[in-house]
Amino acid sequence: MFDARQVRADFPILQREVNGKPLVYLDNAATSQKPRATIDALVHYYERSNANIHRGIHALAEEATSLYEASRQAVAGFVGAEAESIVFVRNTTEAINLVAWRWARVNLGPGDEIVVSEAEHHSNLVPWQLIARENGAVIRAIPIDDDGLLDLDAARRIIGARTRLVALAHMSNVLGTIHPVALIGRWAHDVGARVLVDGAQSVPHLPVDVNDLACDFLAFSSHKMLGPTGVGVLYGRPELLADMDPLYGGGGMIDEVSLDHSSWAPPPERFEAGTPNIADVVALGAAVEYLNGLGMSNVHAHEATLTDYALRRLSQVPGVTIYGPMDVSKRGGVVSFNLANVHPHDVSTIVDQEGVAIRAGHHCCQPLMGRLGVAATARASFYVYNQEEDVDALVRALGKVSLIFGGAL
Repeated sequence: MFDARQVRADFPILQREVNGKPLVYLDNAATSQKPRATIDALVHYYERSNANIHRGIHALAEEATSLYEASRQAVAGFVGAEAESIVFVRNTTEAINLVAWRWARVNLGPGDEIVVSEAEHHSNLVPWQLIARENGAVIRAIPIDDDGLLDLDAARRIIGARTRLVALAHMSNVLGTIHPVALIGRWAHDVGARVLVDGAQSVPHLPVDVNDLACDFLAFSSHKMLGPTGVGVLYGRPELLADMDPLYGGGGMIDEVSLDHSSWAPPPERFEAGTPNIADVVALGAAVEYLNGLGMSNVHAHEATLTDYALRRLSQVPGVTIYGPMDVSKRGGVVSFNLANVHPHDVSTIVDQEGVAIRAGHHCCQPLMGRLGVAATARASFYVYNQEEDVDALVRALGKVSLIFGGAL
């Protein structure tokens, strides 16, 4: 097990103050902070290796290409995949949209069913709504129970002969629930459906192997796993990617071009038109190396311990309602809560005055908010550099909220 205090020292931003207080950063489900290793890799690329890739044959071009492709290899290994199955895009959202417009649009027709859950982020719901509106497919949702767990009996009933795609978050960005996507994926494959896993919250925090998930596609983002913003990853089974047309046309994604016809490069280059986000992809490779050094099993164990502590401490705060399972074996390091009669935006604003950064809002999950019967929640989310002292700081800050809104509690 690594020492979170030592890890924290690797993150320059965590040495600063906010509103005159030491920064306590608990908004990791939105984006993570970056270790010195990631920052240095980004700076070093621009200082030493900056050039375009897959084109030039001069020294810098070959060096930049080598660094870019080494990051692809590192990312592939991180999720148990082969390099040719890893496509770099801008974010998880673009990865899911790529599958929607270049796989689902082609393979789904009227009456075909796309199965999601009530707990999906809008990025794993809106693209399927657009596809359904265009080609007549039908969206069906697996409900969640009052503990925030998927209703597996309902899932068995919903996944059937008309199911063509099951698209599920591996871990909820609101409830922290870790969904049994491997089990549901096997049910989907039994009826001939494909499986897309939204790994935006799971890949940074859990050991993830695409071979164990029984998925055909996996989408995740660099910026949630200690890497830079502006880079997303789509894993796709090679045979599926080979049958998909590109989403964008231009340089770098072609085999041959004539005035009236073009043919495509093989995946993954087929889906990476134009000059990609080279420097940030290279820095993502450094972030992956950093996480590998910590060990993803250690990362998950640390967050489970910290989440258990947070659930116990928050449960002691008068007026707090916690959403999602209380069993830490069924959830990751995300805790959504509300304070009675206080809007989450007010909670977030006041705790920020104490140097504590949390999230407030519907978290891009309005259908889930409707299921919970609330307009919004406050959310604390943890990562490798957080400690019990950060939870204590949040609880103290909530005490200030209670003092200010005492008449409303």
